[in-house]
Amino acid sequence: MEPRESPAGGMDDAEAVTRAFLTASRLLVAVSARSLAAVEERVTLPQFRMLMVLHTRGDTKLVALAEQLQVAPSTAMRMVDRLIAAGLADRQTNPANRRETLLSLTEEGRRIVEHVTARRRAEIAAIVARLEPGQRAALIEALTAFNEAGGEPPVSQVHPLGWPLTP
Repeated sequence: MEPRESPAGGMDDAEAVTRAFLTASRLLVAVSARSLAAVEERVTLPQFRMLMVLHTRGDTKLVALAEQLQVAPSTAMRMVDRLIAAGLADRQTNPANRRETLLSLTEEGRRIVEHVTARRRAEIAAIVARLEPGQRAALIEALTAFNEAGGEPPVSQVHPLGWPLTP
């Protein structure tokens, strides 16, 4: 396959795109870290990921939660126990099957997720606002293609604060 001319005038180069995304991912990690700074005494990054999964999926069984986070169920259980002790998550018996336990967020856990997500969204919006309109359009096109290639749901299926809606 012949290299294509890119809009910037250079050649289409997968390595250059990869480097650009690695740089952008460093920026996004920094934005995420700053957004967690206000709650870092209460929640670690892995715990916040768990809170996000509970927020997006709703009441969830431990095994499903562990699968979503790609951790062992025993690791997920220790994380859940810490979140419950902090008042951010809760467990209750599944009314449809009394042998199962469901995990969910407390109101305080939901507030933390919404606060951190709103801070992250505001910082990203400020960065995007510094781009020219043409750059924003190109970024939308590129990120949409990237998200589709990675299997992320399209924007139409996402909550205004930035997380996928529960099916």
